[in-house]
Amino acid sequence: MKLLIATHNREKLREYVELLDGLPFELVTLADAGIVDEVAETGATLAENARLKALTYARQSGLRALADDSGLEVDALHGAPGVYSKRYAGAGKSDAERNVYLLAQMRDVPQAQRAARFRCVIVIADAQGQTWASDGVCEGEIAFESRGTNGFGYDPIFIPRGDTRHLAEFSSEEKNKISHRGRAAAGARKILERF
Repeated sequence: MKLLIATHNREKLREYVELLDGLPFELVTLADAGIVDEVAETGATLAENARLKALTYARQSGLRALADDSGLEVDALHGAPGVYSKRYAGAGKSDAERNVYLLAQMRDVPQAQRAARFRCVIVIADAQGQTWASDGVCEGEIAFESRGTNGFGYDPIFIPRGDTRHLAEFSSEEKNKISHRGRAAAGARKILERF
């Protein structure tokens, strides 16, 4: 059986290869399926965006597709950037530029008020339009500076609850056990094991 991992993000793809290891699926990339287009994330929620991507790519490929949407929710920013995490600093910005922008927004926020969480919603869809969903959350706080080189997105400025290291300082194995994507993928594994 083939499973399309519906992302063009190489780092996210690498994580899914690790997170789904051992399942009886041949993992197929969008490039393998000849799909170069990106689905516009027009949903108002992470779940809507994940569902939109999973359904679109499943129909285009004829394969069962796994897509996600994830975001960082910062309490001091009233839940922002949330569903706009990738576009928070403006279109076309790099991860490093988004981190600098978010840290600037948090410049005067004291440590006790820097609570945040990563949230991930995974949707699995088939070409007939059926969907299954799983979600995961990783609680923590926003650091005062960027640290670490393992990971991507906001990982260098996020400190998971109960730790002092930034998420980008975790090994892949450590991160996959506690991350929002790791937790959502654990639920997705249970769904996939039923097929």
